[in-house]
Amino acid sequence: MAALGAAATLPATARAQDSIWDMFARDRVMRNIDTGANTAYANARVETIEPILSFDTAYNLSVAISRYEPFVAAGGWEQVPREVFGLKLGDSRRAVRTLKFRLMASGDMKPAERANDMFDEELDRAVRGFQVRHGLTADGQVGEATFYALSVPAHERLNQLRLNLARVEASAATLGDRYAVVNIPAATIEAVEGGQVSQRHTAVVGRIDRQTPILSSRIHQINFNPYWHVPKSIIQKDLIKYMNEDPEYLTKFRIRIYDGNGRELQPTQIDWSTNEAVNYMFRQEPGAENSMGHVKINFHNPHAVYLHDTPTKSLFAENARFHSSGCVRVDGVNQFVAWILRDNGGWDTEIVDGMFASNERLDVDVKAPVPIHTTYITAWANRQGTVSFRDDVYQFDAEGRVTFA
Repeated sequence: MAALGAAATLPATARAQDSIWDMFARDRVMRNIDTGANTAYANARVETIEPILSFDTAYNLSVAISRYEPFVAAGGWEQVPREVFGLKLGDSRRAVRTLKFRLMASGDMKPAERANDMFDEELDRAVRGFQVRHGLTADGQVGEATFYALSVPAHERLNQLRLNLARVEASAATLGDRYAVVNIPAATIEAVEGGQVSQRHTAVVGRIDRQTPILSSRIHQINFNPYWHVPKSIIQKDLIKYMNEDPEYLTKFRIRIYDGNGRELQPTQIDWSTNEAVNYMFRQEPGAENSMGHVKINFHNPHAVYLHDTPTKSLFAENARFHSSGCVRVDGVNQFVAWILRDNGGWDTEIVDGMFASNERLDVDVKAPVPIHTTYITAWANRQGTVSFRDDVYQFDAEGRVTFA
């Protein structure tokens, strides 16, 4: 999530040899800490029932702004020094004290007049809380992404809060009782009903040069075990390159080629040193290798984007999940599909899983089409007072954009 290419400026983590007393103290700290419980505590501060798009969130943002304004007017938090980079549980050095005061200033630790130099349980819990608030892997270590999130000045965070309050307020009045929201900067999806989040899903969204568009529509159809018709843009930008690197690529991934008359061609019939391939239709068969996985979720839009499953589940574990060509991949998609098809009857998660396993092609129209909103929210707050931030990946904050018509 941090700026790319900045690693060269990061401080070295080497330090002088610890004393035997430092090692004893560190070992004692390491033995007695339940880091899993600290991560669970951090997640609980963030994962409340308020939807990102709602009047509740607008109110919570207003409260957060009222707290940030006097703090920023008084100077905000101090810039973290380079020595903070690399700190982790059990470390004992002066920079630990600096990190503690920084996290006190942002509300991640309880305020105190003094702090010691030990990276202890309280600091581990605070760092994990800070990481979860910023959409980072909660490992308790001040790695590159965490260091750069710590380095953002308080006045910039206040500007984010104000800008995103305007965005939420602009959208909240248009929402119904039941809807889905894709928040692009967070790469997450919320399924909302009755003013509360029913489900949350990790997502993979469009990369910077192939952005997921911001829109509102309705989910009207589910395609189980779909064919994938490769878009011309991907044929031109990706597929030709892959075939030049590996002539067996299409065969390995069960992608077949058809001309305008529906006649199947062999890969050897195409000149891959040119753009000839864009004149043909490429279709990937259903199955485990299919780029859409076991399901495609359709909603009308002029950009030809949709939500879908994926065979590359490992991407969901990353901090920066901006890898797609505009469409949105959904983790735990079986539960999401069951939620969409609720009013169809007979489509619980077990039935959806059975359809996935069958590899059977089936299209199901959604009896009560579900509104879907793809949006761009880089800061929000919940009723516990926890404020979350994300990077301005598409630079819409930098442009000051509030609406996206």
